Amino acid sequence: MFNSFAPKDPNAVEPFTWDWSEVMAETSTADTIATSAFTVPTGITADSDSNTTTTTTVVLSGGTAGTAYEILNRITTANSRTLDKTFIVLVAQQ
Repeated sequence: MFNSFAPKDPNAVEPFTWDWSEVMAETSTADTIATSAFTVPTGITADSDSNTTTTTTVVLSGGTAGTAYEILNRITTANSRTLDKTFIVLVAQQ
């Protein structure tokens, strides 16, 4: 499943947050995010990342105007599930 955000300016440093609460509620036992990791392609930079029990955030900088980047977020839950979401971030001059 791909999701996308409003375009990011190549000079901006912006946080992108994903809400995993619906996925966490899909099991019979309430689940939470234990760990989160982001994979970003060459050309855009993950400056930092963080997570709560239901959301993940990556702060992105750089990128080339006119380029769409696929950002992978892989989480491991407290119930030992490994889940992935891929998001598209379009970089455009603002």
